[in-house]
Amino acid sequence: MRIPHCKRELMKGNKMESKFNDERYLTFALGKGRLASKTLDIFEKIGITCEEMRDKSSRKLIFVNEELKMKFFLAKGPDVPTYVELGSADIGVVGYDTILEENRNVYEVLDLGFGKCRMCVCGPESAKDLLLHHERIRVASKYPNIAKDYFYNKKHQTVDIIKLNGSVELGPLVQLSDVIVDIVETGSTLRENGLGVLEEVCPLSARMIVNPVSMQMEKARIRELVMKIRAYLESENQENK
Repeated sequence: MRIPHCKRELMKGNKMESKFNDERYLTFALGKGRLASKTLDIFEKIGITCEEMRDKSSRKLIFVNEELKMKFFLAKGPDVPTYVELGSADIGVVGYDTILEENRNVYEVLDLGFGKCRMCVCGPESAKDLLLHHERIRVASKYPNIAKDYFYNKKHQTVDIIKLNGSVELGPLVQLSDVIVDIVETGSTLRENGLGVLEEVCPLSARMIVNPVSMQMEKARIRELVMKIRAYLESENQENK
């Protein structure tokens, strides 16, 4: 993993480490859309604000809270683990599906509990036997790495993976694939097209990830942040029971 120049300098001595921690900003990469909005809601509950990010008319790319020495930027989901792994962001918030698919060298430190859904194997009822008897089948998915890991390492079933970027539900309908591996929230699109959930791969939700070097160099700040968020989430869960 590439270590940013400033972090290599930090390793030279305790004096540099103290200066580094006093002056540097903690940088966050947030997945665009609802995920970023929900993350900001949680941050505001624990006293971390960045009002500029709420301004939808703003053309800025990086937002700063000078008082707390924090920077924030928005990124497409699949790019968030890349920014975090390579040190452009200390912390990222992204869906668990992206973490699994990208397979980057990052630490997953917290399940934020929102954006819950499932990664599933879906298809017509007739495909159940193909799955049951471990026959060689074609699997269409936007998530080829997740699909491959599930079938090869968990089910020990040989499959042909077909990468699609659009509506994967089309796969079985036009006989491109026998089944699909995709995110399921309500399942309404599946039902409307004569498909259903055949197997569950794993549950999904928004997660917080951290750069491994940042975890060492900014351990106290990151640990405090994680503890505050966890305490808030636990109190919310208690109130909702």
